This record gives sequence, structure tokens and C-alpha cells, in this order.
Amino acid sequence: MVAFLRRRAPLIIAVVIALLLGYAAGVLVPSLRTPGDDSVEAGFARDMSTHHAQAVEMSMIAYPKASDVEVKTSAYNIALGQQAEIGVMQTWLKDWHLLPTGTRPKMAWMPDGERTLTNGLMPGMATDAELTQLQTATGRQLNILFCQLMLRHHLGGIHMIDGLLAESHDKQVTDVAEMMKKNQQAEIDVFRQTLTSLGAQPLGS
Repeated sequence: MVAFLRRRAPLIIAVVIALLLGYAAGVLVPSLRTPGDDSVEAGFARDMSTHHAQAVEMSMIAYPKASDVEVKTSAYNIALGQQAEIGVMQTWLKDWHLLPTGTRPKMAWMPDGERTLTNGLMPGMATDAELTQLQTATGRQLNILFCQLMLRHHLGGIHMIDGLLAESHDKQVTDVAEMMKKNQQAEIDVFRQTLTSLGAQPLGS
């Protein structure tokens, strides 16, 4: 366990720094209005923070074990980038004087959003069994499974982002959402290419 934590120490430190920078960015970007507790913006910030947290978790699992350079790089970038975005979204909620969690069901902010839940999981999210499988995987199996899970995860995240962009007129929020979408689309391309190079297919193919 000590050796495992030692291998992940640089990434853990970087993730903490990314979170702090994310909070700073969220504070420094001004907002012209304050979204309410049941707003699309608040729902998105809460649910996407949870969605991102799982991506960070999977990346922290994969980073020290990945044998493929592209997989290791992707895990590092996702852990830092999405942790920083969590900081931004949580700072929004704080600035809006809202709690990190609300009383509405997951995805209730998005039209028909609750229908996108699968066994209580938001679009693209991994199950507990899949997370356990990722934790125990090594070598080529780890490389493939991480790409498969993150590819599906990102596709689900983009679906949520598109839902936000269709409903929100808050430029502060939509600008960040557009950036998230661009980053995730680029990473999806990398995952597809990596899976091809490993002789594997996306989940469900």
C-alpha cells in the first residue's frame, strides 16, 4: 500500500493543486445573476461534479498501473483537468449560496433527464463492479478497460453538457461547459485510437 501511494504521490499532489486552482478560477469569474436552487445551472454543477469525481477516481486507479503511454497521459490529464473543473463548479454553488447537494433527484434539471439514469447512475458512469474490475486489472487489460470505461463516461458527460447548453443562458456556466465538451471530445478521439492500437473495441460494440 505504501509503495502504491508513493507511485501516485505526484499525481495526488497535482490533483490537489488543480482543485485549488479550480476554486480560484470559480471565484475570479464574475456572474451577472445568481441561479436558484432548482435551476439548470445548479443541477448541472452538482451532477457534473459527481460525474467528474468518478472520472478522477478511475484516472487515479489507472495512472500508476498503466503500461501504455497514451493511457497514462490521459489518466494524468483527466485527473488534473476534471478535478480543477470540480473546483470551479463547487465555487459557483458557494457563490450562489447553494449547498453542494440539492433535494431534487439526479438529472432532474435536464428535460427527461431522470430517464437517462441506469440503476441510479448518470449517463456513462461505471458500476461498482466495473470499478472493482479496473482496480484489479493490470497490463493490457488495464489499458483497454480504462479506455473503454472513460470513452463511455465521456460520451455520457457530453450528453449532460449538451443538455445544459440547450437550457442555460448563463455565459459563465456555458463557457466552461463548452470547454469541457471540447476537451472530452478530444480525449474520446484518443481513446478510440488507443483501443484500435490495442486491438480492442469500445464497450457495447
